[in-house]
Amino acid sequence: MDPNLPVPRAVTVVQLPDGTYTYADPANLPAPQTGPPQIVQHIHHAPPDRTVQRLALGSGIGAGTVAAGVYFGPLLVGVLTAIAANLALLAFLAAVMTWGVVTVVKSVGSSEGKAASKAVSRARRRR
Repeated sequence: MDPNLPVPRAVTVVQLPDGTYTYADPANLPAPQTGPPQIVQHIHHAPPDRTVQRLALGSGIGAGTVAAGVYFGPLLVGVLTAIAANLALLAFLAAVMTWGVVTVVKSVGSSEGKAASKAVSRARRRR
C-alpha cells in the first residue's frame, strides 16, 4: 500500500427506501430520529389558482354550458364577421351604382339631366 494515499474510512451499507442497497459515508448519514416525525408546513405556498374553473363549474353552470360556450363563441364571431362583410359589400355596390347613375345623367345632356346634376351638386355643397 502506498503511504501517500489517504487512509480509507469506514464505509456503511445502507438500504434505500426502494429496497436497494448502497454504500454511504457514515459522516454524511442523517442522525436517527428520536420521537415523532416533524411535520413541516409551508404556509406561504399558495395552492394553484382555479378561480375560473370554480366560477364556471361550481356556481351551477354545468360542463355542457361551458362546452357550448367554447363551441358557439367562435362560431358567433364568424357569423357576425360574415354579416359585416356582406353589409360592407352592399354599401360599396350602392355607392358605385349611385356614382354610375349620376355619371350617366350628367352625360345625357338634356335639360332635365342638367337640372338634376345641379340639384345634386347644390345638395353636396349645403352639407
